[in-house]
Amino acid sequence: MISTLEKEITFRFLKARKKDGFLNIISIFSFIGISLGVAVLIIVMSVMNGFRTELINKIIGFNSHITVKPYENKIKINNVNDNLKSISKDLIFSNSGEAIIITTGTSKGIFLRGYKSTDFSKLKIFDKKLLSLNSKILSANNISIGRELSFTLNLDVGDNVTLMSSAGVETIIGNLPKQKTFFVSSIFESGLADFDNNIAFINLETLEEFFNLKKKDRNLEIYLNNPQNIEYQKKIVQNNFQNSSVYSWADMNNSLFSALKVERNVMFIILSLIIIVAAFNIISGLTILVKNKTREIAILKSIGVLNKSIVKIFFLVGLMIGISATIFGIFLGVTFSLYVENIRQFLSTVFDISLFPEEIYFLSTMPSEINIFSILIISVSSIFITIIVSIFPAMKAAKLDPVKALKYE
Repeated sequence: MISTLEKEITFRFLKARKKDGFLNIISIFSFIGISLGVAVLIIVMSVMNGFRTELINKIIGFNSHITVKPYENKIKINNVNDNLKSISKDLIFSNSGEAIIITTGTSKGIFLRGYKSTDFSKLKIFDKKLLSLNSKILSANNISIGRELSFTLNLDVGDNVTLMSSAGVETIIGNLPKQKTFFVSSIFESGLADFDNNIAFINLETLEEFFNLKKKDRNLEIYLNNPQNIEYQKKIVQNNFQNSSVYSWADMNNSLFSALKVERNVMFIILSLIIIVAAFNIISGLTILVKNKTREIAILKSIGVLNKSIVKIFFLVGLMIGISATIFGIFLGVTFSLYVENIRQFLSTVFDISLFPEEIYFLSTMPSEINIFSILIISVSSIFITIIVSIFPAMKAAKLDPVKALKYE
């Protein structure tokens, strides 16, 4: 417990006096350093959390959450158990292949994904802007291309394009690649430029005929109600399809998210050094405070104030600086995180520079996601560091000999 006397003396020592000018400067810099360290950590963690969430939403929005690929036998969904039914939203058959899209004067390699016409309308593309004549129909010779690809090849809805298959057809002069003309029925925009420039959708049966594929080669795409908790749900799918290969969106992008996780942890460690350096200023400040308050400490001891009370007083001085700086840093960091996109736009306009370019980061705006757990960890770490650095000067104050201190007074 902290007594009234200890509180009174603590607040008296915290008050600025003219003769403590240098001490006050150290205290101010300690306060600013810890506040900035906490704020920067919150901002960086919020932006990285936001970037990760936006990237996940982009990936799971236009790719299957879990894909089941057959080894030999055709995939059947008649006997799926109740656990799979409870976690899944849609079960869609698909197939894929690589082709070359040819227009007047140019050509490009693309990845084709085939769906039944009824299943195509279930894709999340329809939650976004989709320019089309009849967006929910993917007829036999229709193709849906991305906006970036339409810009690359100068295509629009209603145009015709020629696709060249990687599969061949036997002729009297040998094996020749298949060619087929498709009608551009829709143009989608996923938000990922790489996806929009390299993926196109056609009818499933048309794709299988185009690439000489069989029905038993079809993959099963599973769309989940909650795609975030992927590992647990992947095990449920594996139990249903034990004779097939099962992989999730996390498996397909494992290296990317591992790199993001490592980068976030490294940034946390590096930026924590700001708080540690600032906290060490508290040691300097409290040591000078003990030196300046030698007479007062001696008087307190001579009137019967215990050593443990002296320790508490100087420990509380350091702790008050650390806690107040942490609280201010949280306020600063959260405020900046909430308006980080507005600040980015302002800086880009004022200094005429491109911050967070879309072509590099695949996102048009700077994302930010405030995580309460991250803020809690940062706050506890900051206060813990402050506690550690406040102990030594407080112990030193308690060891002061009142006789020597008052000898020349």
